[in-house]
Amino acid sequence: MNFIKNNLANLLTLANLFAGCIGAIHLILGDYQTTAICIVLSSIFDFFDGFVARALKSNSNLGLQLDSLADMVSFGLIPGLTMYKALEPFGNEIAGLHLPFDISYIGLLVTVFSCLRLAIFNLDEEQRYYFKGLNTPTNTVLLFGLYYAFRETGTFGFLFENSLFLILLTVITSWLLISPIKMMAMKFKSKKLQDNYPKVILLGGGIAILAIFQTVGIPMLVIYYIVVSLVFQKQLK
Repeated sequence: MNFIKNNLANLLTLANLFAGCIGAIHLILGDYQTTAICIVLSSIFDFFDGFVARALKSNSNLGLQLDSLADMVSFGLIPGLTMYKALEPFGNEIAGLHLPFDISYIGLLVTVFSCLRLAIFNLDEEQRYYFKGLNTPTNTVLLFGLYYAFRETGTFGFLFENSLFLILLTVITSWLLISPIKMMAMKFKSKKLQDNYPKVILLGGGIAILAIFQTVGIPMLVIYYIVVSLVFQKQLK
């Protein structure tokens, strides 16, 4: 019984990794719906492994390492592959110039900076009620959400039909991952409404965006999250 109690959270973390591996494979194959399902599953497992570890008081250094390694695949490799797939149709051409390599490899910068972000997060004990920079699951939802909406509905064509815009998106999101900008975490310090105005605004606006725009609203929700975090920088502490 103690074995199950001590390792249930780790099992959920490994489930996150397993779902992420499947999602990455199907992303390469062009099966974006399965990848979307895997990202949702990984996000659920990623949330509940920490919740279970705290509830059962089974936090461990092993769990901390497993969590980052699993996230590196689910929320590090997948967004990098997403940008790789988005840039792949352009070959080695950008703005009329022919480079000696395919520009799709530039998309993997997201994976590199996701790794750096996860390492920094593990060493930073300050990020309890907020994040420094955009966390990797949210960045994954943004990039894959944009690409999925484009593939399914044709929305955001202005972005995915322009290699320069895609490279700019890659650079901006890579920087956001390690930026000093405070981003809201959905952890409540107290039950007082005045202490949680930013979160209430985020939740209310987020529900409205998803209700109105549905699939297209998923990446829009992340952009809204970034904007709300920027507006309430001083309240995030």
